[in-house]
Amino acid sequence: MAKTTAPVLAIGGITMANQSILNNKPIDWQVAIATGMAAGAFALLERLWEKGAVAFAWMALATLLLVRLDPKTPSPVESLARYMERKKG
Repeated sequence: MAKTTAPVLAIGGITMANQSILNNKPIDWQVAIATGMAAGAFALLERLWEKGAVAFAWMALATLLLVRLDPKTPSPVESLARYMERKKG
């Protein structure tokens, strides 16, 4: 398995969980398809430039956690913070 596979699959899983579980939106299956395609593309890129591909994959994961991809949907960190606050009180 390529070194970039884990962060790329995590990106897709976190995106889907953020949309459907934490924000009560319907599951967007395009995310799953795009994640599979991105994992394949990163595996190919890793053969050409391993260090760069791995670094880019982890940077993409960190960016996903902190940045809103859709202005109407909070970032995963924001969503998780709101979810934890609801569970507390």
